[in-house]
Amino acid sequence: MNYNLFKEFIQTYSHSGYKGINRKDALMLELEKVMENNNQFFFIADVIHLQILFTSNRSAQMMGTEPDKVSPERFFEIRHPDEADKHILVRGKIFKAAHDLYYYGKGEMLLSTCSRIRNFEGKFTPLLSQIYFFYTEVPTKTVYMLEVQTVVNKYPKKLWANHHYFGNDMSYFRFPDENLLKTGNMFTDRQFEIIKLVAAGLSSEQIAKKLFLSNYTINTHRANILKKSGKAYISELIHDLQDQGLI
Repeated sequence: MNYNLFKEFIQTYSHSGYKGINRKDALMLELEKVMENNNQFFFIADVIHLQILFTSNRSAQMMGTEPDKVSPERFFEIRHPDEADKHILVRGKIFKAAHDLYYYGKGEMLLSTCSRIRNFEGKFTPLLSQIYFFYTEVPTKTVYMLEVQTVVNKYPKKLWANHHYFGNDMSYFRFPDENLLKTGNMFTDRQFEIIKLVAAGLSSEQIAKKLFLSNYTINTHRANILKKSGKAYISELIHDLQDQGLI
């Protein structure tokens, strides 16, 4: 999918502040068709004024919520319970991005992450959330966020579960593929399991017993983890992963 359609949406409806959008407009019909074909939906919100302004039709299918009833609280309600802490961290990053752009009066940023959301069938499915932030003074001074949600269940969990990006490289704002989902995901399942156990306060000996491995194997994994991450201490890595909402 060409994400230029989203840019066209932003430009076309900017004068109205994304209110009163006619769903029968040619651009909207084209966007909805693309959303259907690519298992996506999107919404746009005014972050400064804490208001979701417009949501595309497929929210009803993908999150079991009609477009006019989509709210920040609804995302918290339907998110997988194991990811409540991650949800809180992501919300913190949303407000940080909006604050920074509003303070400097210019710019754009991107936050990209994955989480499991309960769909209209009551089943949890992994969604990639790509949140594009931009500052504007039209029609009023504020920061908007356009969030694109894409079902990524065709990819293995080891790809999407640890995906994370937060910055201003807009090349990440594109239709997801394997390379995109690898961003922020440098560890094997076993290495990530060990990282989480260290973060929980377990020693190498305790981890070895829990995983039925030798102390030597655990220490080898820990050395490889540090080498991959480029960190001197695993505590530094854990802090970074916690900040990203990955553990």
